[in-house]
Amino acid sequence: MKVAVLGSGLMGKEAARDLVQSGGVEKVGLADIDVKRAAEVCDSLGSSKIEAFKIDAGNTEELANFLKNYDVIINALFYSFNEIVARTAIEVGVHSVDLGGHIGHITDKVLELDDKAKNSGVTVIPDLGVAPGMINILAGFGASKLDQLESIRLFVGGIPVQPEPPLEYNHVFSMEGLLDHYSDPSTIIRGGKLQEVESLTELEKIYFERFGPLEAFHTSGGTSTLLKSFPTIETLEYKTIRYPGHAEKMKLLVDLNLTGSSHVVDVGGVKVKTRDVLLKSIDPILDLKDKDDAVLLRVMVGGRKAEKEKHYQYEMVTYKDRTSKVTAMARATANTISVVAQMIGNDKISKRGVCPPETIVPGDLYIKEMSERGVVIQEKTEG
Repeated sequence: MKVAVLGSGLMGKEAARDLVQSGGVEKVGLADIDVKRAAEVCDSLGSSKIEAFKIDAGNTEELANFLKNYDVIINALFYSFNEIVARTAIEVGVHSVDLGGHIGHITDKVLELDDKAKNSGVTVIPDLGVAPGMINILAGFGASKLDQLESIRLFVGGIPVQPEPPLEYNHVFSMEGLLDHYSDPSTIIRGGKLQEVESLTELEKIYFERFGPLEAFHTSGGTSTLLKSFPTIETLEYKTIRYPGHAEKMKLLVDLNLTGSSHVVDVGGVKVKTRDVLLKSIDPILDLKDKDDAVLLRVMVGGRKAEKEKHYQYEMVTYKDRTSKVTAMARATANTISVVAQMIGNDKISKRGVCPPETIVPGDLYIKEMSERGVVIQEKTEG
């Protein structure tokens, strides 16, 4: 199969790394508006399969002429490009996947292209990161084993192995996106009813091997498409994992109107966004640099099978690869999107249309493929 990767940033680079190492992939095109950066990534991977291209994803004609040469597109660009890439891929009859982005209802706009994708005979799967992404696949896998689904509880955190003050956190993806998740309300299902709760609230202790006690709290965006895929469920909640004390400190910043994207103050006659000031202040402090990170994940799915109560739990702890220096978050995220893209390319996924991960990705095969890449997901059952 021939696969194109849009974006040569960290996630694009690591997805490309997996593709060139996969036997079923014969050609990889790595596209970026910064072709020098794309070329440097290609040189670093040292494979004859991969080639760099200069593409402006905002130019639909240029984008279409590039995409039509491939079987599957991996969109690793900023989420604001998700709709245009999906729409263009559908128009030229090529499958595509992206890393998600619920800010501004971007994923909803991609899902609205379902009929067009079916008519074009292509598969589009949005939200293929870790959260959303991996958690959706595992939640859907657990749900498929039950006769009656009652609850899904999701816990995910990308954290430094050795926390440091002042926030005991180092960012492994966009700080701006992180502040959105902390500032916006969280949508959950509780008591069978859709409702919003304030982010950074309802803290609970959580433990993992080598980690604990940690804290988990509501953040926005995590329940993603699961809200629509399982609308009659009794309980559906997503919480972010951090070291103790993090939520309280971030909640203070939220309450002081320092994190919201639209809050503006007048400083000496100049309009200034408080978020811009905060980001400039904390971004250098929270840069992971060369430190080790870990991604912790737990998906708990409950319900009934053969008239008996049954629970499935999926758990993962992934660390930075010190040999390749690839972060834990990049390993979990980039491998997820690469694995699913290849499933489409080799017809392990054959359903057409725009489909959320939980409705289309075969969980057993996904777990197997991720394990082969050193990202081990353990399944436990109870009942």
